[in-house]
Amino acid sequence: MTSKRWCGVLGAWCVVLGVTTVAQESLATVRDLYASAAYEDALSVLGKMPESSRSPDEARAMEQYRAFCLLALGRSAEAERAIASVVEGQPAYRPVDNDMSPRVRAAFIDVRKKLLPQIIERRYSDAKGAFDRREFMAAAQGFQQVIDLMNDPDVAALVGQPPLSDMRVLAKGFHDLSASAATPPPLPSVPVAESTPPPVATVPPPPVQPAVYTAGAAGVMPPVTIHQELPAFPGVITIGKTGIIEVVIDENGFVESAVMRVGVSPNYDQLALAATKTWRYKPAVANGVPVKFRKAVQITVRVQGRS
Repeated sequence: MTSKRWCGVLGAWCVVLGVTTVAQESLATVRDLYASAAYEDALSVLGKMPESSRSPDEARAMEQYRAFCLLALGRSAEAERAIASVVEGQPAYRPVDNDMSPRVRAAFIDVRKKLLPQIIERRYSDAKGAFDRREFMAAAQGFQQVIDLMNDPDVAALVGQPPLSDMRVLAKGFHDLSASAATPPPLPSVPVAESTPPPVATVPPPPVQPAVYTAGAAGVMPPVTIHQELPAFPGVITIGKTGIIEVVIDENGFVESAVMRVGVSPNYDQLALAATKTWRYKPAVANGVPVKFRKAVQITVRVQGRS
């Protein structure tokens, strides 16, 4: 590498290190100003800090101190927006009690209680989209994030009732399905002709159970639905519900087994499982050979009178 190119590389590193150092020093200045009750000066320093070089932790600390200063100045609406920026960026972050006064802590909790349900619903929608696109590793990680956020004490009361209670059950079910589909079984091996005949076995080997494939397995064409109807919900329903049936489709396109992974109601679950016996598919294919396939079917029961 020529001396000019070395100078260019070293110059770029110096710029990066210089900007990072400025950001760290500025945060230290903001902390000192806040501790000395110079709130307007701290906000002025925050407004001059560069945005392009912020790490997630630095961005969170900046918005957190911005909220501290704004609350101290009585600018509650602006402080709430700063807290919302912290929660949106790192929804799992919970400030340490020693970092703030009871008033500030209460403001953080109020904003988290408002925003976390919306964030949870968005994260669930993103994870479900990844599942539908057969991006099972990303889906499993997304559903795990949803489950972790639902364990947050700030939303404990809301998670115990619909719609979050139903979403929690679905997230767990789809997480298990995604994690299982992310590690598909190996494809059946193609027999290779041998130059000499194999020795005759005196004891027949045990029968080999055929592999059961899932969506996303390399080289496997999923089954095509021919008939897949669910029974009507008996009686009147006032709250919409969602469930998941997991079926294993055999090499002939028939449902070999069915399990209710997420139930709707005891009576309807039995009707739905019974209906799977009539479902028909064009079987899945691997290397041109029909194979068994595990498929998840989502059930949605809506309130009567709604589309």
